[in-house]
Amino acid sequence: MKAVIYDKPGPPDVLKIDECKNPVLSENEILVQVKATALNRADTLQRMGKYPPPKGASPILGLEISGMVAEIGRLVTKWNKGDKVFGLIPGGGYAEFAVINENMAMRIPEKFSFIQAASIPEVFLTSYQALIWYGKLEKGNSVLIHAGGSGVGTAAIQIAKETGAEVFITASPSKHKICIDLGAKKAIDYNSQNFADEILNFTNQNGIDIIVDFIAGPYFKKNLDCLKIDGRLIVLASLGGGKVENFDLRKILTKRLSVIGSTLRSRSLDYQIKLTKEFSEFALGKFKDGKLKPIIDSVFNWNEAAEAHKYMEANKNKGKIVLEID
Repeated sequence: MKAVIYDKPGPPDVLKIDECKNPVLSENEILVQVKATALNRADTLQRMGKYPPPKGASPILGLEISGMVAEIGRLVTKWNKGDKVFGLIPGGGYAEFAVINENMAMRIPEKFSFIQAASIPEVFLTSYQALIWYGKLEKGNSVLIHAGGSGVGTAAIQIAKETGAEVFITASPSKHKICIDLGAKKAIDYNSQNFADEILNFTNQNGIDIIVDFIAGPYFKKNLDCLKIDGRLIVLASLGGGKVENFDLRKILTKRLSVIGSTLRSRSLDYQIKLTKEFSEFALGKFKDGKLKPIIDSVFNWNEAAEAHKYMEANKNKGKIVLEID
């Protein structure tokens, strides 16, 4: 098969399409003819040599796929050849064929294209895990979502809004409108405004129940400042750096705060299957009814993978960047 590969880590221009071996199908997996995949920050980090794939995962980039079932493993009972599926994988999405455990695959919602389906798994599963599992999100809670215009951000806004939460976001001004349109109550410019001050002023000093953060170090103190008593901070990445200097831990004690960190890709298969099942029950009907929707910024042909990576690294996207595979 053909796949997007690179000979050594480096900038986006190291990416190229070349021949490689087909993935090996196990008895509990399905082989998918990939029609579309989507970009994630993990892809750009892995390409630079900063985020190796989990043990046993394909070294090919790509954490989510949509396509048609081409073959089924010996013990597979849920799928047949020709079924249209999408789902989260630990690697291998930038290719003509990829394998996925039968319990990780989801049926593409009616009238959804492969491009739409490919833009769902990583960002919506990550958001669901952060808000529902870790954040214990309930109706009436308040949520601050950093990087609100990103793929995970736009998914998290929708899940929080659908759950009945009040949503606040940080983003660059060009991304405010899309966040407001999706249901955010207030959008904050992280470049020119102090988000902690803005949140406290807007909430009459009450603060926020849950924060979903990707920046880490530079935001840590301000995150804790604007959390309510018993608030939950969910840290999903450290794009701004992982160190915090001169921090007083007593704030965590006096406000009874929970600080939770997680990466989804390194979780066990059983964990990911459970998450996928629960998310499917929550979301697939809502996608069909239009209550949830994938937010797609742009679509690149997979021979333009390098350009797609450059576009993501320039932080231009509002929602997902998708690669369509010929």
